[in-house]
Amino acid sequence: KFFRSYRFLAGMTGTAADATGGIEKVYGRPVVVIPTNRPLIRKTLPMRVFTTELSKWDAIVDSIDEISAAGQPVLAGTPSIGASEYLSERLTQRNLPHTTLNALHDAEEAELIQDAGRGPSGAERAAITVATNMAGRGTDIIPDAAAIEAGGLHVLLTEMHTAKRIDRQFIGRSGRQGDPGTSQTFVSLEDDLMQQHAPGLARGL
Repeated sequence: KFFRSYRFLAGMTGTAADATGGIEKVYGRPVVVIPTNRPLIRKTLPMRVFTTELSKWDAIVDSIDEISAAGQPVLAGTPSIGASEYLSERLTQRNLPHTTLNALHDAEEAELIQDAGRGPSGAERAAITVATNMAGRGTDIIPDAAAIEAGGLHVLLTEMHTAKRIDRQFIGRSGRQGDPGTSQTFVSLEDDLMQQHAPGLARGL
């Protein structure tokens, strides 16, 4: 009611398409999808599903190690500060240099996330960045030439969010303006979302 009290109402976002029905019903506004400026060539890899959280995290660390070593910078998206810190600990145990952005030091994050698109340089592997869904928003991750040659930025979701648009926001950090890129989602039957909507599934296996 508050928004509809305005004489004119409009907006723009990259993730409104999934909420078209709600926007049209609640706000009475049509939703129009505008094509991307350049063709989208980002590749979505098959979702990986695990029975336990531990096996999922093991596979996540293995995947980050492999992809970064192959030259692609990795942005690992986590749903919470706790998850970002846990993944950071696991990466440290594997001696994998990385940056953790979890909105605890927001003043520094815009500058730090600019390096998230760095490809391999000399003896250094491609950048690894762990981020929560609130970290580094509003800052483009621009892959450098070495990263683009290796396949662009790889976005790895460590868990599905309750809102699909948040997953899309994360994935949308890769493959911008026609750049190459890849994304992949990891899911465990012990994840909060799975326990909420399919609590008996993990027990059945």
